[in-house]
Amino acid sequence: MARAALQLGVRDLASAADVSPTTITRLERGEPLYPRTVAAIRAVLEAAGVEFLDEDGGGPGVRLRKQEP
Repeated sequence: MARAALQLGVRDLASAADVSPTTITRLERGEPLYPRTVAAIRAVLEAAGVEFLDEDGGGPGVRLRKQEP
């Protein structure tokens, strides 16, 4: 959801996180990845404005940070 919210392609996110496009696809399918790989992808998404939301009874989620005027 985070990648789609930013309108990033798989290759774009992979390049920014210095991982392969296959790694992004594996992440999106829920396959296990090394924690450092997940952290690298998450850091890129957060730097681009994504906020990760904790489980609140409805499941975890993401949203885009509000832009300062």
